[in-house]
Amino acid sequence: MSQPAGLKNPGAAVRGVGAAALAVEGIVLLLALLPLAKLGDGGNTAAIWACVVLAVVCFALCGLLKRAWAWWAGLVVQVALLAGGALHWSLLALGIVFGLTWLYVLYVRSSVYANKPD
Repeated sequence: MSQPAGLKNPGAAVRGVGAAALAVEGIVLLLALLPLAKLGDGGNTAAIWACVVLAVVCFALCGLLKRAWAWWAGLVVQVALLAGGALHWSLLALGIVFGLTWLYVLYVRSSVYANKPD
């Protein structure tokens, strides 16, 4: 077993990492609205709404990470973003980037809780 991280409150640290990842994802999704609206051919309305809804969900989940289900809801957001690739290729690209990021966050969470002192 590896040494504990030495954090006074490891749960809060992990929640901070998760919240930061979700906040950045929400901001990026909101920043994607203008290119989708301006560069699209007018048929990107569903992709725009998907970005708005997923950004709101990301921001809401930032405050809910004390609950275990919120971590899995974050994973559902990543899957939904990947599925949004059917609406526009850029959502698929964002889904890949943030999906890998979220998997790393879940890995960090599991490693911190695996090393939690009794």
